[in-house]
Amino acid sequence: MAAIPGGADHAHDHAHDQPSGIMRWVTTTNHKDIGSMYLWFSFAMFIVGGIMALVIRAELFEPGLQVVDPDRFNQMTTLHGLIMVFGAIMPAFVGFANWMIPLMIGASDMAFARMNNWSFWLLPPAAILLSTSLLVPGGAAASGWTLYPPLTVQMGMGMDMAIFAVHILGISSIMGSINIVTTILNMRAPGMTLMKMPLFCWTWLITAYLVIAVMPVLAGAVTMILTDRHFGTSFFNAAGGGDPVLYQHIFWFFGHPEVYIIAIPAFGVVSQVIPAFSRKPLFGYASMVYATSSIAILSFIVWAHHMYTVGMPVAGQLYFMFATMLIAIPTGVKVFNWVATMWRGSLTFETPMLFSIGFLFLFTLGGFSGLVLSMTAVDVQLHDTYYVVAHFHYVMVAGALFSAYAGAYYWLPKWTGHMYDEKLGKLHFWLSIVFFNMTFFVQHFLGLAGMPRRIPDYALQFAEFNKISSIGAFGFGISQLVFLVVALKCIRGGAKASAKPWDGAEGLEWTVPSPAPHHTFETPPVIK
Repeated sequence: MAAIPGGADHAHDHAHDQPSGIMRWVTTTNHKDIGSMYLWFSFAMFIVGGIMALVIRAELFEPGLQVVDPDRFNQMTTLHGLIMVFGAIMPAFVGFANWMIPLMIGASDMAFARMNNWSFWLLPPAAILLSTSLLVPGGAAASGWTLYPPLTVQMGMGMDMAIFAVHILGISSIMGSINIVTTILNMRAPGMTLMKMPLFCWTWLITAYLVIAVMPVLAGAVTMILTDRHFGTSFFNAAGGGDPVLYQHIFWFFGHPEVYIIAIPAFGVVSQVIPAFSRKPLFGYASMVYATSSIAILSFIVWAHHMYTVGMPVAGQLYFMFATMLIAIPTGVKVFNWVATMWRGSLTFETPMLFSIGFLFLFTLGGFSGLVLSMTAVDVQLHDTYYVVAHFHYVMVAGALFSAYAGAYYWLPKWTGHMYDEKLGKLHFWLSIVFFNMTFFVQHFLGLAGMPRRIPDYALQFAEFNKISSIGAFGFGISQLVFLVVALKCIRGGAKASAKPWDGAEGLEWTVPSPAPHHTFETPPVIK
């Protein structure tokens, strides 16, 4: 603990001032408490967004209109996306950052403890605004999570609630990021240089800069929609001289870095877990730092690959195509380094390692389908089909969510002092990976066959794959409750965690080097 001014007596006086019960959580400035609140909040929103996804998949189980009317279907699509991105995945990784960064760099807490509290407590009102926009007349914005005009200019009050919610969520993200940057740059323990930090801290430093750079862009875009709606401006209204495509440019200048705001902390978590269960230091630490930084920089100059179909000049299409393909290089470096870390390590396959390896396989697959979509001629055919849906769920669910689970299982013993139930953890992993692939793999085929996304009804030829996808989705949704059971069991008790819980089943220290290679190549081999 940091020294308290006034010594022990002063500390004793303060002990009586500490609120208890619910006020402890409302007023806390402790980074661990706030990290825990972020994690619980994100799981709650994950359940809410997941229920909306299941409504969508129930409707798509067979052709025709069964469960919800088309308007409600579109509202579910919009809110599922917004809630999963801003309510579930981002807060989960901010929760990890709050819990772990001070511990990893030897800081007493986050730099701005009260701002930390505030950045969390902005989230629940924003989540309530977003979720209850379903209930107002006219319902939520039925425009998809991208909030494209002219759809968003004509909608009811639910749209205003969504815009307000996005503003509040953005403020929360920016404050959290300023806090993370300041903490990492100013509060490292003596001797902890930037290039000695755990990679998780590096990924969050880079992510926080991305958030600070692009969240105001999103705020600007939705503010322009607001003024188009209520104050007679025509930013995006063609009748008044505006241009709806302008909105797409502004939105995707935020939207593409946003993908990496979600993915880069996931890279950080996996870069902590894989070395631990390989019992080797991370291969190529410096190259990982540079690769992550270059991914972040490149993410700013590829936004219009989401917009190949808007009538861009061919030179623009070519530029965005090549710039997008360039991102594959630093990403390939990272995948190579993770595989090289495992190479000849003393591997054990506890739940965090399983989720990390699941991440590695499926995120790479999602990256390959992204490379397919980067090609203009191909993307023009596949744009707005289920191929795109499959692609980004492989990156978001198998990428971000699986790595979040890896981090949760990896750090649960540290957070709770108890070991989680390994059998249940493995059950959760296998159910998740089987049902995930069942849900989303077949969507590649639907997209290649031409099924458009965001539609409640479809032609008979798509029926079988949709049936498989919907069954997989319900299996995936229900199997996430296993994690809830694991987490609650772990918090309430269980086997006591040792000081180093991940010494492995064989009692190995992860710092033990891997077996010596046959040959070091420092001296010429002696040929007998």
